[in-house]
Amino acid sequence: MSEERDNPGFTVVDKRGGRDETAEEGAPSQPESTSHTAGGEPPKADLPKPEFGTFLLSLGTSAFYHMGLVQDPETGQPTEPNLPVARQTIDTLELLQEKTRGNLDDDESKLLQNLLTELRMRFIDASK
Repeated sequence: MSEERDNPGFTVVDKRGGRDETAEEGAPSQPESTSHTAGGEPPKADLPKPEFGTFLLSLGTSAFYHMGLVQDPETGQPTEPNLPVARQTIDTLELLQEKTRGNLDDDESKLLQNLLTELRMRFIDASK
């Protein structure tokens, strides 16, 4: 057992502090780059500014997906319905409608109302 501790077969290097523990004593450590993604690749493009309408459509698409009305992007097959999750997403949109009443412009308000109407109708159909 003593041999296993002396020669574990691998080396662990902790770089959380930004200091390279394998570097020679007194040598400056290399700062970590923040302009790369987690995979080490540079970002391909800047993300667009978030908009409320896009956020609503994202939630709506999620609800449609969980009702089994959207194909799985990986398999191309219809998804298995998960009605409780779809209901929760619709409830979230209703909460947003309630909490943002009077603060949305006409287009956002109409989008939210139309999206909720469509989701509710489809949910009733999916529940049958």
